[in-house]
Amino acid sequence: MKIALLGYGKMGKTIESIATDRGHEIVARVNSPESFTLADADVAIDFSIPDSAVDHLTKCFEAGVPVVSGTTGWLDNYQDMVALCTKNKGGFIYASNFSVGVNLFFEFNRKLAAIMAPHKDYKVDMTEIHHTQKLDAPSGTAITLAEGVIEASDYTAWDLNEGQNIQENHLPITAEREGTVPGTHIIKYKSEIDTITLSHEAHSRQGFALGAVVAAEWLQGKQGVFTMRDVLGL
Repeated sequence: MKIALLGYGKMGKTIESIATDRGHEIVARVNSPESFTLADADVAIDFSIPDSAVDHLTKCFEAGVPVVSGTTGWLDNYQDMVALCTKNKGGFIYASNFSVGVNLFFEFNRKLAAIMAPHKDYKVDMTEIHHTQKLDAPSGTAITLAEGVIEASDYTAWDLNEGQNIQENHLPITAEREGTVPGTHIIKYKSEIDTITLSHEAHSRQGFALGAVVAAEWLQGKQGVFTMRDVLGL
């Protein structure tokens, strides 16, 4: 498989290492907004920055190259990209987190939220911790987790907890930035009697990168818009 890496920072380099170990070839490394070619690529993997993501996806779909995107912070344009993918009969997987463990964690979160929904004494809050170079807050993973809770509960939205009063029906998310932390997500259900905690702690970027490569392998030859639930058969 010939891969174009759109975004060649720390994640891009980790993806390159894993992809080459699995027998794939990197045919493009893009780390700036300048024009680039996808002529030799079977698939593109985008881990760039929010301001570049829409341009990258547009070029991929117009070139007929399926794309796996893990860039967060651009989702106001998600439906436009879905429409463009469909128009061009392309292949597309977006995930806020490609780690297999995190995607299993998403499933646990949805199931726990459904179980806890009738128990109104418990209030939910969430904390996410990432390295100081992470640009967006809250993380895309935290937003996905919050959406899983909202689907099953009386919460109607999430709010970034920055010291302000949070509305009664809004789920508070606290975003912390510390050192080189790859990613930790903690969901707590608190009552006056006890606290139930669900958490996931990434030890490195390896899990994110491996999941993206596995998704790219799965996407080859497919048309449509998919998620990691499709890739993992969840």
